[in-house]
Amino acid sequence: MAVPENETTLEQAQQQPHAGPDGTITADGALSSRDRTVISLLLVSAFVVILNETIMGVALPRLMGDLDITAGAAQWLTTAFMLTMAVVIPVTGFLLQRFNTRPVFAAAMTLFSLGTLVSALAPGFEVLLVGRVIQATGTAIMMPLLMTTVMTLVPPSSRGKVMGNISIVISVAPAIGPTISGFILSILDWRWMFWLVLPIAVAALSLGVLRIQNVTEPKHAPIDVPSVVVSAFAFGGLIYGLSQLGEAAHGGGAVPAWLPLVVGGAALLLFVLRQRSLQREDKALLDLRTFTSRAFTVSILTVVVLMMALFGMIIVLPIYLQSVLGLDPLATGALLLPGGLVMGLLGPVVGRIYDARGSRILVLPGAVLVSLVFWGLAMMNATTPVALVLVAHVFLSVGLGLMFTPLLTSALAALRPELYSHGSAVVGTVQQLAGAAGTALFISVMTLQSAGLASAGAGELEALAGGTQAAFLCGAVISLLAIVAGLFVKDPKPAAAEENRLAVG
Repeated sequence: MAVPENETTLEQAQQQPHAGPDGTITADGALSSRDRTVISLLLVSAFVVILNETIMGVALPRLMGDLDITAGAAQWLTTAFMLTMAVVIPVTGFLLQRFNTRPVFAAAMTLFSLGTLVSALAPGFEVLLVGRVIQATGTAIMMPLLMTTVMTLVPPSSRGKVMGNISIVISVAPAIGPTISGFILSILDWRWMFWLVLPIAVAALSLGVLRIQNVTEPKHAPIDVPSVVVSAFAFGGLIYGLSQLGEAAHGGGAVPAWLPLVVGGAALLLFVLRQRSLQREDKALLDLRTFTSRAFTVSILTVVVLMMALFGMIIVLPIYLQSVLGLDPLATGALLLPGGLVMGLLGPVVGRIYDARGSRILVLPGAVLVSLVFWGLAMMNATTPVALVLVAHVFLSVGLGLMFTPLLTSALAALRPELYSHGSAVVGTVQQLAGAAGTALFISVMTLQSAGLASAGAGELEALAGGTQAAFLCGAVISLLAIVAGLFVKDPKPAAAEENRLAVG
């Protein structure tokens, strides 16, 4: 059977070198102390920067009062972050090819630290918004840098374990952002959300500049300026349009949601056509030959479904807990914390299982569990015990934790090494698009259903409870797609075969 152009065969995987303690190539595939240090520093730094993507959600009501701004303006502190991420991430494929590991890391953490400082000192909304944009620029660079470095350094037989740690960053950091924000706001001013993060970011920057070694070989990669411009309109337009869908459901929105969606869709088509032309000469800003791999494509489509469900849940569940069940922000954050911790603890364990058994044993059970929880959430109402919501959130976190690691590992392992940076950029881009789509969809469904029930004579609490039920029902339907996609997820190579090769060698 013919192998797609971009699929990694077993023979190709076996030929990948593994660095030993002295920088030489070893047969056992063990990571050198240098490589372990690089990956550890990148993991900690990525966790800190990704955490800030969702930390503002709980703080918006406080900011509206302190800064005297409307809800629509306050929402821009989150929307602008996502917009910036969507615009910058496609460029990271070029950056990771053109520059060494250390300067890319230094640039990312310097931008994030500067943005955090600007946000902490912000006298008003406009400066705070600028700080969030600077933060997002650094964040956008960090995740593709981490993934590309791991795929370059870690042998196939151990990738699951390390990618398990990355899944903590991708899934747990956004999930516990509202928890940390709620705790800080219960005892301190909102600026402390940035003051407490700043020394950690600066320490990570300083340590990284001192300890991180260059682990990739940069090559001349010309940047195509028209592609950068078109990608900004494409991904920025789509993210903005999706965010406006949620605003429109509330009766607001600066422009009709369809306008940026149409502009973004048209720009995306132009972007794809230009990349397909440029990639023939290896000059593409974002090489779309990654999608010629069936394993990569199926895994990424499944991740899209999961990110829609995760971000939709992150935005709707706190609304349900506070507005329907009557919990305060601190209690809401405390209730969501166990699920985030469980997902984090599962990451390395799931990675080891993936290394030994592959993805199918993890992805399908995880997809079924996620779906069952969403169907259960769709039946919750104003009298549901808080303990039941806690249990549901923990099981939802378990299901998501079972899926993220094998999906991301299988996706990137299916690519040729020279496409790791582009694959990582694709992963980051679709995550932002899926997160925005999930948020817009859940909020729109909740708002429209609540308005419909209220106009039919339902009380405020009953209408809002019905709206959250409808949003979770939407998530339940989407989760069925994850089960279907999970049936087609395959490992690009048998994990056991690599172990046998090493044992014979």
